[in-house]
Amino acid sequence: MKTTGNTILLSGGGSGIGLALAQRWHDAGNTVIITGRNATKLEAAVADRANLHAMTLDVTDPDAIAAFAKAMIARFPALNILVNNAGVMMYEAAGAERDLADAETTVVTNLLGPIRLIDALIDHLVAAPDSAIVNVTSGLAFVPLPKAPTYSATKAALHSYTQALRVQLEGQVEVIELAPPAVRTELTPGQSTREAYMPLDAFADEVMALFAAEPTPAEILVQNVLPLRNAEADGAVAERLAFLKAL
Repeated sequence: MKTTGNTILLSGGGSGIGLALAQRWHDAGNTVIITGRNATKLEAAVADRANLHAMTLDVTDPDAIAAFAKAMIARFPALNILVNNAGVMMYEAAGAERDLADAETTVVTNLLGPIRLIDALIDHLVAAPDSAIVNVTSGLAFVPLPKAPTYSATKAALHSYTQALRVQLEGQVEVIELAPPAVRTELTPGQSTREAYMPLDAFADEVMALFAAEPTPAEILVQNVLPLRNAEADGAVAERLAFLKAL
């Protein structure tokens, strides 16, 4: 993937990993468009940065995605990279019958959202030069966090979807997976201050160095995520699942 001179659409870019990467890609000489549902947060994120733009989008709404894609292409016809980063993570107690609203929201946001956004933009991306799709999954795609079963399942599903998409789009659109470890963001309450989690700036710096490698790795994996990514190959899934259970 080219590291400069792109027009990049990044969903969920108002805070956390999305914003950190958006700012670094912008600093590297790319036009970047971030999306989210909170217009105030988005506008604050792009303030005083030329060629860093904000557009509101609710990735749980299929009609909004379709309308957004048309508006996006009309406003930014040079668009060549889509980064599916928007996501939610909620803890769930699955030991008794419950309201499944959180689980359903997680599936729609984390899995159907990227699938729908890819579909809405795929014809444009196939025709664009140096095009790429980056799907942000998680180390939890490989070993689930027991208290976040639906989140972990959606990331495992997006990992699988990304692998299949890569084969289908070979020679047309580069398909890359970014699987973060636990990073200090506000994805869940208190996460931004947990000492055991990777500092956001350190994560973003390592990610950008990996994107700069030639050729770009099919999977962008910082060192902190390797124990989860390699758990099955290491024969350590049960051990690492027990570790996550204790968190």
